[in-house]
Amino acid sequence: MAPHQQFPTRHREAEPRGTRLGRPLRLVSGLRGPVDEALLDRLGRALLEQDEAGAAVAAAMRRAPGDPERVTHAHLRAALSSGSGESTPPALRRFLDEVSTPPDWVDWDRVARGARVFDRLGRSAGDVLLQLSLIGGYRFGGPTELLVATGGLKGPHTLRRIAETQQWTLSLMRPGALRPGGEGWRTTLHVRVMHALVNSAYAGDPERWDVQRWGLPINQADQAGTLGLFDATLVVGCRALGIPVPRDDAEDLLHLWKYVGWLMGVHPDFLTDDEDERTWLNLHILYAAAGQTQAGRELAQAIVAAQPERRFAGDGAVARRLRGRYEQERLLSMLTMFLGPASMRELGLPIRPPWAFAGAFGANTWRHRVIGRSARGRATNERRGLAVQQRLQATYVVEDAPHAPRVRSGSDGLTYR
Repeated sequence: MAPHQQFPTRHREAEPRGTRLGRPLRLVSGLRGPVDEALLDRLGRALLEQDEAGAAVAAAMRRAPGDPERVTHAHLRAALSSGSGESTPPALRRFLDEVSTPPDWVDWDRVARGARVFDRLGRSAGDVLLQLSLIGGYRFGGPTELLVATGGLKGPHTLRRIAETQQWTLSLMRPGALRPGGEGWRTTLHVRVMHALVNSAYAGDPERWDVQRWGLPINQADQAGTLGLFDATLVVGCRALGIPVPRDDAEDLLHLWKYVGWLMGVHPDFLTDDEDERTWLNLHILYAAAGQTQAGRELAQAIVAAQPERRFAGDGAVARRLRGRYEQERLLSMLTMFLGPASMRELGLPIRPPWAFAGAFGANTWRHRVIGRSARGRATNERRGLAVQQRLQATYVVEDAPHAPRVRSGSDGLTYR
């Protein structure tokens, strides 16, 4: 029996495809060497591993009403806002004690510099995270099945969930936001506990989730992959768009995300701020990934279809419709260049000429290689980049869009409302 056959069946099921998709990353990174079988086995084991500290809080939230050790949403909100107290249930107190003491390796100066790098990337950061990270991630089965099952990024909830994710990302970059008690710290830990609740809801119900096929609904391998989409993939994508990101800047940004990953409960085996190490891990995540599924197609098509519904500023309905259509075509043009024609066909998306990619590359060349040569120019790019990011995020906030189903804990388990 091959070593990987003991793992969920998705593990390495599409390895030739993953190898093909990883070739450009190998080329631009310059990384060489044979596949690391030990690392692939580690990723296979991680499909069946969860965030244990988050799981303990989720288990306490499923206790019956009246149980003195039961954690409620009110307990969670109060603890994240004000810290633990005499009324804080034990599981939540232990969790808060753990996450309130950052690891010794956290360098707050590097975290601050990483946030400024992110601001400086401007619109390109949003482009890469939406196109290469989010939609590009829909080329692989597993997390996509869970997103469809929970209604996470499909149908009328699409714009709202994208807006929430963008707002969370932007909140991490504000000064002091990731220090214990800061806005980004609180939001990240809330997301972590909600993930643990979803994992608890689905993992024990074979009618809702096939663990033998996919692994745990939210597992350490997928968390490692998600973290890689926010850090090294962001750097690679922005460089492809014409932005020079020196290694020191890249690794400061990775350092910020390493700490965010720690807050999210990602296993230390998958936390790094070394760019080569992260890229090597990302390559092996590609090799281990499942193939394209219908869930990924549905999610990708939902995001493209939702572009005209964004809330654009303008004097008239016609101008807003034209802007929405433009953004839809721009997204397809960028995706064609980032993902390639084969992936576009797999996702069921129309192929477009790369005009938008060329435009972004030209603008970035001027902005970062000419204006950004000086310290004053870099500061200008930081201010402008942040303003652009906030303005574009606001276009996804549609006031009358319905909320996606929310997790509710109860004595009979978890339901959705």
